[in-house]
Amino acid sequence: MIATNKKNNNQQTIAKSIFISGIGLHTGKDVELHLQPASVDNGIKFIRIDKKLDNIIEATWSNVSETLLSTTISNSYGLKISTIEHLMSALSGLHIDNLNIYINSIEVPIMDGSSRPFVEMIEKVGIKKQNKRRKLLSVKKPIEVHKNNTSAKILPNHQFSIDFEIDFPSKLVSKQSCQLQLINGNYKADIAAARTFGFEKDVENLRSNGLALGGSLDNAVVIGEEKILNKDGLRYSDEFVRHKILDSIGDLYLAGSPIIGYFYGNKSGHYLNNQLLRKLFSDTSNYEYIV
Repeated sequence: MIATNKKNNNQQTIAKSIFISGIGLHTGKDVELHLQPASVDNGIKFIRIDKKLDNIIEATWSNVSETLLSTTISNSYGLKISTIEHLMSALSGLHIDNLNIYINSIEVPIMDGSSRPFVEMIEKVGIKKQNKRRKLLSVKKPIEVHKNNTSAKILPNHQFSIDFEIDFPSKLVSKQSCQLQLINGNYKADIAAARTFGFEKDVENLRSNGLALGGSLDNAVVIGEEKILNKDGLRYSDEFVRHKILDSIGDLYLAGSPIIGYFYGNKSGHYLNNQLLRKLFSDTSNYEYIV
C-alpha cells in the first residue's frame, strides 16, 4: 500500500457505487460484485451476499487463511473470499481507504488478469475525499522473512517504495527486476496493466487440482516453451516482475493503513507477503502510526 503525500492525506472512498461482473480465475464461476462507498474508518470489507448470516469479512492481514496461487481471507465463521489481491492492489494504488464490497460468490473476478479494469471503473465514478485524516504506518525496524530460496523484507524509509526480483527457469522470463517509488499517481501507468501469468506446461496439472478453471488467454499471460501464446504479446517488456509488484501491493494493503517503508521481494509471493505483515505486527516497537 502506498503512502500519499502529506497534502493529500485524508481518507477516501468512491463517489458512487460500481457494479462489476466476471469469472473467477480458479473457480471458473460467474461472479458479481458491487463496490459501495463507506464511511470514515470503515476500512475495506467484503460482504458475501450469497450467505445470510455472519457474512462480513474484513480485508486485514490477520484474516488471511490461504496463499496458494492467490490470497484468501476468511472470517471467524469460516466464510472465505479468494483472489482478492488485484482488487486490493487497485484500491491501494488509488488511495481508497473505505469500501464495502458486496459479492455473490467465493472469488473476486479476474477481469483481464490485471488491476487496470478496477482502476478505470473507480476513476470513472470518481473518488471522494472524506473529512478525517488517514493513519500512515511507518516502519521503524527492518523486518525480514524467508522460505527456502525466497525472501521478503521491509525497511524504514521516508516513503513507500518497492523493489522486486524474479527468476524462472524459462528463457522467456528468466531473471527480471524492477524498482519503483509509487508517487504522484504512477501506479496506473507503471503497474496496473501487468497481468497474471502462468506456464502452458502447468495448465493441465492446475486444472486437475481444481485450479485455474477460469483461466484463458483473455485473463492471463500464458508462457509456452518458445513463445508467449497471447497474440498481442506483453504490455510491458518486464510485465512478469511488474505483476509480482502488483500482487505485493495488494497483499501489503492488508496492513490496514498506507505503509511508509521500503519493500524488497526476492522471488517471494502471497505467503511471504503475509508472513512479513504478521512479523511486523507481532511487536509494536516495529512500527508507529502517523496521522
